[in-house]
Amino acid sequence: MNKDKLDKIIKEDHKHTNRLDKRMGKMMNDHSYDIVDVDKQVQQSMTLGQKVADRVAKFGGSWTFLIGFIVVLVSWITINSLHLFGANFDPFPFILLNLFLSMVSALQAPLIMMSQNRASDYDRMNSKNDYHINLKSEEEIRILHSKLDHIIHEDQPNNLEIQKMQMKLLDEISKQLSSLQAK
Repeated sequence: MNKDKLDKIIKEDHKHTNRLDKRMGKMMNDHSYDIVDVDKQVQQSMTLGQKVADRVAKFGGSWTFLIGFIVVLVSWITINSLHLFGANFDPFPFILLNLFLSMVSALQAPLIMMSQNRASDYDRMNSKNDYHINLKSEEEIRILHSKLDHIIHEDQPNNLEIQKMQMKLLDEISKQLSSLQAK
């Protein structure tokens, strides 16, 4: 009778553990979302124009550009104000300089905006990837919690019950041995 109860407890524990293992295996093999290498995907999908826009934006936002631009402006103004080298191709209101500055701004601004839009798309892809990774991790954690709950709430009490039954069986065996030895 105790043996039947023992077998039943062990079978139930084994069944529940198998269900949790199958659930975990199914979730781990679920490739409905694979982690994406966003950097690699962005690099592979960039067109020549996008690469140029990124390089212009990178150079336009650097100290090299800023210092070089200041040197060119100061040189331009100095040459035209002091008539250095006998040159005076753009007198004081510096209309030609204003035209060049306007052209640089007109060309540089859209390229920088394109680069910023692409950076925004990149960030959006990264956050979407992170969201999917978090969902998958959350599901794994839920299954692990289920396993822990099963161990705490069912396996431990069952193990104690099994130990009690084993102790009773050992006690019965011990009594039977004692009676056999006494005969």
